[in-house]
Amino acid sequence: MQPDVAAHWVPRALSRSYSGTLDLPGKGSALFGMSMTEKQGESDVRSNTTVAKPAGRGGAGADYLLTGHKWFCSAPMSDAFLVLAQAEGPVGSGLSCFLLPRVLPDGERNAFRIQRLKNKLGNKSNASSEIELDGAVALMIGEPGRGVRTIIEMVSQTRLDCILGSAAGMRQSVAEALWHARHRNAFGVLLSDQPAMKSVLADLALESEAATITALRLARAQDNDADDHEKAFRRLATAVAKYWICKRGPHHAYEALECLGGNGYTEDFPLARRYREQPVMAIWEGSGNVIALDVLRAMTREPDSVVAFDHEVNLVRGNNPVLDQHLNRVRQQVRELAATPPADSQLGARALAEAMALALQASLMVRYAPPASADAFIAGRLGQDRGHQYGTLPMGTVFDEILGRA
Repeated sequence: MQPDVAAHWVPRALSRSYSGTLDLPGKGSALFGMSMTEKQGESDVRSNTTVAKPAGRGGAGADYLLTGHKWFCSAPMSDAFLVLAQAEGPVGSGLSCFLLPRVLPDGERNAFRIQRLKNKLGNKSNASSEIELDGAVALMIGEPGRGVRTIIEMVSQTRLDCILGSAAGMRQSVAEALWHARHRNAFGVLLSDQPAMKSVLADLALESEAATITALRLARAQDNDADDHEKAFRRLATAVAKYWICKRGPHHAYEALECLGGNGYTEDFPLARRYREQPVMAIWEGSGNVIALDVLRAMTREPDSVVAFDHEVNLVRGNNPVLDQHLNRVRQQVRELAATPPADSQLGARALAEAMALALQASLMVRYAPPASADAFIAGRLGQDRGHQYGTLPMGTVFDEILGRA
């Protein structure tokens, strides 16, 4: 949007070198944070009260002076931040996006003041903070009054990051649980050879694999060479996957923790930290209701995304009758919600997001996972006799093959 700004910052953001902790103008690399939410609005960013006054002509690419309080500023140790503020001035007004550097070109620190660090449940080594901006210099990115539209691409990619983080956490949980079970005897038999434990471990492994495949498919859709179909697909699929995979993370971590017994509940083993880390992925960039409502928004405002999503999940139609029935139900849910008044459609948003996410995961498992894994995932998530907890996979599941792959 601002080629001159991009020429200065993008190479530093993409650099693979480490330039130290001093945020000097000449650094060869840079970290970016962001700050959108304020305490009176949180997800309702349009209620932000931080003011941006033009330092000169104003408009896209011009300097503004920002004054206000941000309730959440992610990664306050960064070199620059994307910030939303209410622009004033004759060129244009309204909620706009700004790039705020930590250090000004002359080497002086910007008026960016950390009030306190958030005392978070987990994710403590990655700081979040409350900040005050007192006439802080920032460049307007994009057009005045188009802040949400400007920053939404970053938000979409950060949602993908949350999906990837949840999937990575699931993989760690599976690895720890498997290692413990394969080295722990109970009643004269390795835990990993006990039928009940096999079912739990296989179920955890299937969840991890489905999350990983989905995350990588979405990452491919975010590549620079994505065509219009891919862009439409990722608009809806990212929100759907963010809702479901990130919500599955905490329960997955807990079940893996339980595989270690009492040891899992101690800080001497790594899964206690994993259990604390997983919820943040579901909360960052939109918690459950925000994401579910975004699914509805995408379906309403960008109908091409529904077509692209439907095409993707139906690529495997005919391979599994249970999945085919679910795909039919998803189409029916989409039609029914489209015909429902907006206020009432919110009540079905979560159920639809869940159904769409399982359709996407099951479809990708059929395409990219071994048949034994795909069949077990579909039976365990969509089958008539499916359970609500991990470890309730049906009789006949090929546990050894799934666990060998894991």
